[in-house]
Amino acid sequence: MNVSTAVETTAGETTTVQLALTVNGKQRRLDLDLRTSLLDALREHLHLTGTKKGCDHGQCGACTVLVDGLRKNSCMNLAATCDDREIVTIEGLGTEQALHPLQAAFVKYDGFQCGYCTPGQICSAAGMLAELKRGLPSAVTADLKASVMELAENEVRERMSGNICRCAAYPNIVAAILDAAGKA
Repeated sequence: MNVSTAVETTAGETTTVQLALTVNGKQRRLDLDLRTSLLDALREHLHLTGTKKGCDHGQCGACTVLVDGLRKNSCMNLAATCDDREIVTIEGLGTEQALHPLQAAFVKYDGFQCGYCTPGQICSAAGMLAELKRGLPSAVTADLKASVMELAENEVRERMSGNICRCAAYPNIVAAILDAAGKA
């Protein structure tokens, strides 16, 4: 952790830190309580409300973002641990004029119903596809020594199992991810 400045206060008062977060390619400076989650920093302090607060306990995946390219539940990570790290939220993946391939596939395959979990699903899928490119296996990977990891429906389902869709749009989510990965 490369926290810029920690300010100790008298007993009974909270301790704050100055952070320099890089979010969606932009440097942002914040003074935050040490206990502030990355989720609350994004939503309440930076007004990036695409990242959703579902369970606030790391169980649903609605708050998934990418930290240094890895998918993370932002509700379970303190903002102070993200100082000097690259954070990408759903707002940083694409624009209305140029959707990220996963965003376009979710629209094409109707990979959402109410849409609440969709930002976390898409960020998780982006991280999952990056894991696959790096050759990281999952619990259902058949050939652990393969030079190229095969992306099949069971791989997508296993790798996305930390993201819950209360509307049960799973078949469409899987189809969208396979399509975005060029495997539909």
